[in-house]
Formats: sequence, structure tokens, C-alpha cells
Amino acid sequence: MLTFNFITIEELKKELGRLIKKMRKANSLTQEELAEKLSLSRLTIQKLESGKNFNIDTLLLIFQHFNQLESFFTFLKEKSAEYDNPESLY
Repeated sequence: MLTFNFITIEELKKELGRLIKKMRKANSLTQEELAEKLSLSRLTIQKLESGKNFNIDTLLLIFQHFNQLESFFTFLKEKSAEYDNPESLY
């Protein structure tokens, strides 16, 4: 039997939120402290960590703060390279 694993945008946002929360806690920061360091509101951090709507700039700012921006960029470059030489279907 063939099964497909589909991930929803909501699931992805929740997983990103869990990651942000783990990074914050690993650095012994409260939501308030992280928000202050990034000139964001605590509510913004809270919403992000719970998988609510957030924007890409906020996510990238947090990745930058936790020194994860380069690894995220590397991931994107590797994914992009997968499409550089697509095999023709014809």
C-alpha cells in the first residue's frame, strides 16, 4: 500500500515555533528577554513559539540571533542546486 506524508503549513509553523522555543531555552532566555534583545514584543515571540502567524523577517532575525542564519542559508542553497540541472521529461 502506498502512503503519502503530507505536511501542512500549520504543522510546519508549529515545528518552527518549537525550534525557536528550544533555542531560546537553551540560551536561558525568557520570551521577554529575547524580545528585548531583538526589539520585538513578547507577544511576537509568544505567537511565533505557538505556531501562530509570523513574518519571514522575524524568523530570520531570530535565526540570526541564535547563529543559525548561515546553516539555513546553506540549506536553501543546497535545495536550489537540486533544480539547477533538471532531467528532461521528454
